[in-house]
Amino acid sequence: MSAPAAPRSGLRRFTAPRPPAVERCELCAVPVAPEHRHLVDVERRALACACPACAALFEREGSGGVKYRSVPRRYLTDPVNPLGEGAWALLRIPIGVAFLLHNSALGQVVACFPGPAGVTESEVDPEVWRRFVAVTPLAAELRPDVEALLVRRTGGHRDCHLVPVDAAYALVGRMRTYWQGFDGGAEAHAELDAFFADVARQSRPLAPAKGVGR
Repeated sequence: MSAPAAPRSGLRRFTAPRPPAVERCELCAVPVAPEHRHLVDVERRALACACPACAALFEREGSGGVKYRSVPRRYLTDPVNPLGEGAWALLRIPIGVAFLLHNSALGQVVACFPGPAGVTESEVDPEVWRRFVAVTPLAAELRPDVEALLVRRTGGHRDCHLVPVDAAYALVGRMRTYWQGFDGGAEAHAELDAFFADVARQSRPLAPAKGVGR
């Protein structure tokens, strides 16, 4: 005699697809949209998902004390002062793509290199950074912990953008996902081009300093 068929309701419980996990604000636990804001947990050097209300709560400088800072949404470029060979040489970056962060906990600017294993960091000498800022006005705009200066010098590309720090780490995720072999492979390079094209679309020109051009 054959075994009795399992009840359909019980079988459905195991075979039905699981509902997607709901992302929540890490401060107040309300659900957040797939495209949501982030906070920087300065002490842990980590990103935290945030709802619009909690993100707005930490918008102002110092409103989160020393722990949280809201990641801004601005993207900037400087068409008047593009990243030249001299400025690039100052940084001594060993690969073609990097982003620079001002880590307030360390009181130090660090260069971050995305790759197949994630991100590798190297401290930037303060004197080198001072000289770099002198020839790269966009670097002077960098807000500690929450923004990154994204640079690329590969092939014919000469890119320099100020971006939200969560955008910089999104690039790290893409590189980890698509990197193949020694040089990344065609798919990783295509993703890199698409990422920088999207950044360029969102970037606005850096406003000239007061008194310039008068």
